[in-house]
Formats: sequence, structure tokens, C-alpha cells
Amino acid sequence: MCAHVALLDYGAGNLRSAQRALEHVGARVSVTSDAEIATQADGLVVPGVGAFSYCMEGLRAIYGPRIIGQRLAGGRPVLGICVGHQILFDRGVEHGVDTPGCAQWPGVVEELQTPVLPHVGWNTVEAPEGSAMFEGLSPEERFYFVHSFGVRTWEFEGDDLTEPPRVTWASHGGDRFVAAVENGPLWATQFHPEKSGEAGLHLLRNWVRRL
Repeated sequence: MCAHVALLDYGAGNLRSAQRALEHVGARVSVTSDAEIATQADGLVVPGVGAFSYCMEGLRAIYGPRIIGQRLAGGRPVLGICVGHQILFDRGVEHGVDTPGCAQWPGVVEELQTPVLPHVGWNTVEAPEGSAMFEGLSPEERFYFVHSFGVRTWEFEGDDLTEPPRVTWASHGGDRFVAAVENGPLWATQFHPEKSGEAGLHLLRNWVRRL
């Protein structure tokens, strides 16, 4: 039976391309803002485009932080993409606006320190040894990024009861930022796997197969 993936619709996501990519790798996808569907699906994808504050406003309107928290409390997989990755951290600071996030991880989303913004285009990433997210992918593979803000310092090493998070890094214009995180049932990518060609589809397939 196909894994059922809820693609969270909160008014700030790249829904159609994400839906097509997930269906291409074998998932049955429901685009939804319904809390029960989002909580009970085999997997939840939280997309996101635009400003951190705008995404958090839309997410709070459909009780998104609660949905994410309930899923993770039960060990149910969640995948954040782009700003859907960023909102998992403590807070985002954009153009002087400091907005609380979902606080699944400590850390601040802030402007990248590089003369060329936004960061738009294809980049390699530095995946850690043993990564399940990048299993079967070459270190030379490139992924598609569109952003000006990111998490430049990783502050969470886990605890004695759980496996340490696996953090993937990328660089742009001399600045280094978190490109992806694997932390138990919670995965997230700063790049867009649904726009990253065969490499992105391979990554999504890795996630769907674990649901």
C-alpha cells in the first residue's frame, strides 16, 4: 500500500510541484489544512515560501505548530522544506522583525552574510556520514536553493536518550549555513528537493520509503 502523505496547506507553500514530486516517488498525497488528516497521515510535509513571519502567521492560523508537535511526540515523520525548514527553529529575524518559530530546534534564522543575495541556484551540500536522507546520492549532486536567510550556527547536539541529529551544510558566497537536518522523525531541507531534478526525487524517495 502507498504511504499517505499530508502536504500542509497554510497559504504559504509550493504545493503543486511538491505534490507532483511526492506522487512521482510513490506517495498518495492529500493537500490539506485539516488537523486530523495532517496528524494521522503516514508522513507530513511542511512546505514554505516567502517571509518567516508570513509563514508562521499562516501556520498558526491552522494550528500548524500543534500538529507538528503532536506528530513528533508520537514519533510520526515530518519533512520541512525551505521556509518549512526554517520555521522549525526557535526564531527568525528578517528586516528587523523577530518572529517566534515552532522551536523544535534551538537556533536563529538570519540573513546570510554574503554580498550576493538572494542565493538562487544549484549547490552541492556537505552531508554527514551515515545520512539516511542522502543515502545513495553522490557528494557531487546539486540541489536547488532559493533563499536569503538561513541558520548559520547549529546549537543542538541531542541528548543521551536519542541519536544525535545529522546536520548537512552548504556554502554560498563564503557563508556557511544549515542545508538539511535529520533528527529522528523530523527531517528538513533548506533547498527544494521537489525542484532538484533526479537528486531531489531520490531524496524524497528515501523519505517516503521510511514512512
